[in-house]
Amino acid sequence: MVQTDATSLIPIVLTLALSLITRNVVIGLFVGVLSGVFMLSGWQPFETFGVMVKDYLVPQLTDGYNAGVLVLLVFIGGFVALMEQSGGGHAFAQKVTHWVSTRCRVQLAAWFGGICIFFSDLGTPLIIGPVFRPLFDKLNVSRQKLAFIIDSTASPVAILIPFIGWGVYIMGLIQKELSALNSDVSEWSAFVGAIPYQFYAILAIVIIPLVAFKKLDFGPMAQAEADALLGKHMGNSDLSLQAFSHPQARASFVWAPLLVMGLVMVSMLAPLGFPFRQVSGSVFRAALSSAYFFAAMTLITLMAYRKVRRLSDGIGVYLKGMNNMMQIAIVLILAWTLSTVGKELGTAAYIAQQAQAGFPAWLLPAAAFLFSAIISFATGSSWGTFAIMMPLVIPTSAAIDAPLLVCIGSVLSGGLFGDHCSPISETTIFSSTGSGCDQFEHFRTQLPYALLNGTIALVSFIVAGLHESPWIFVLAILAQLAAVWLLARFYQYRFSLGLMED
Repeated sequence: MVQTDATSLIPIVLTLALSLITRNVVIGLFVGVLSGVFMLSGWQPFETFGVMVKDYLVPQLTDGYNAGVLVLLVFIGGFVALMEQSGGGHAFAQKVTHWVSTRCRVQLAAWFGGICIFFSDLGTPLIIGPVFRPLFDKLNVSRQKLAFIIDSTASPVAILIPFIGWGVYIMGLIQKELSALNSDVSEWSAFVGAIPYQFYAILAIVIIPLVAFKKLDFGPMAQAEADALLGKHMGNSDLSLQAFSHPQARASFVWAPLLVMGLVMVSMLAPLGFPFRQVSGSVFRAALSSAYFFAAMTLITLMAYRKVRRLSDGIGVYLKGMNNMMQIAIVLILAWTLSTVGKELGTAAYIAQQAQAGFPAWLLPAAAFLFSAIISFATGSSWGTFAIMMPLVIPTSAAIDAPLLVCIGSVLSGGLFGDHCSPISETTIFSSTGSGCDQFEHFRTQLPYALLNGTIALVSFIVAGLHESPWIFVLAILAQLAAVWLLARFYQYRFSLGLMED
């Protein structure tokens, strides 16, 4: 029975509280799921646990989308292990040291790499992280900064592109609502038209070169960077594979598999019209899985040819890498299960109802941004947030004559903002994994930047609600520039006072 009251928030509150207290997302998610099932099925411990396994955990594994993601995750894990254990990352770092020889340049290089590998928000962290982590360590840049850069180029880049999985999914949600309204606007036009209003995604991408050029670190990130300069790197061996180097390893171990990956994807998707036509998410995931597989086979062959590892050893590393992703898979399964339990409890419906209480037209984008952020933060899922909020916001914008494209952009920005702030989101998990950074450290060092960008985005949506213009994002970037500079000076001043006091 769905209950749309505040008690439906109990599993989410328990999950967030325990995740923060224990710094263990698995514990928080498990308790959150179990408490939710207790509320749904009654307070009988043994029967309830059985119901949780049979009716909630197992269906997550049989769901087509979830199964596709888990299969892709396995292929990614094997490929990442090979990248780590091939010595290619170390060789690549030595090769590019003549250009990437400063802390600023290595941050810009990782940022650019994250933008280039736009085809998978899940794959980006686990490709960029292993490649750049040795160079970040060598140049004394914190792994927290690497995780921040990865997180700011994975989802924020993917959400701006209409012809990959994110875009296809979002346009599917938009099309259903536009059809119900008998609108002449196509879902493609609506998505593309809303891109300038995705303020948070744009700000998340732009802040990286700003921080790199001006060395503007603030909050916990400032301390992390100070520690890194002293050679103290806060890594997490449980989340990353050990670095490997070999005298016969070559930089081609990095770029050749990625080139094969790109060629495989193009050969499979180009006949379907990619990138000029929409490609279904299932087809795209199948192509991406194939691309990862053939890239891995290329790397295994290169290692054997260069006598870095025998063919059998390379296959062994590949299989071990697949197994190493088990903990991440457990977290994802529990997160999906919590989302399902929340829907049955009416958690999302309760939160969404609060967003429907009569707002003036100009305030709807800002309100949609805030409520999308709350839902995404609580659930750790921006995709789930889009599914909840789009059916509410698009009809409401039409009913009160609010700017449609701005409202669509506000839902997307809010979902991404909440996802970036959430310690239990997929992007947080994958970014910390790829960079070899402790998950909680990534969460706490990124949070001030996310809150800064979110605040500017909120103000921008208020302005866009009053005056719809695609150029408002330029004003948002200028505001970001001013705010980061002022905050950095403030934190640098406080830090200098602390040193003087010591």
